Amino acid sequence: MNIYVGNLPFNLGEEDLKEIFEEYGEVTSAKIISDKFSGRSKGFGFVEMSNDDEANNSIKELNNAEVSGRNIKVNESKPRENDNRGGGDRRGGGGGDRRGGSGGGYQQRERY
Repeated sequence: MNIYVGNLPFNLGEEDLKEIFEEYGEVTSAKIISDKFSGRSKGFGFVEMSNDDEANNSIKELNNAEVSGRNIKVNESKPRENDNRGGGDRRGGGGGDRRGGSGGGYQQRERY
């Protein structure tokens, strides 16, 4: 089972995260998501456990538990669903969302 862990202390390392969950069973992986530009933790991560019963027990026991002064949020990770907000590409643009918005992006100036 893949488990989402949020509100993590920014100084918590992946090995620390793994150790927290190992008290409840075998951890196959622990990953903290970091900003690709600064390398700084984004304050959330994912833990994968091979046994669903152990994973569910860890969720039950660790959700809202205090870790380094922060109450972490723990729940089963669900795959992202397409939320119909459209998307853009690197040049800007972007689709509207289901509320009828017009996407973002930049406007090119006309040349005279």
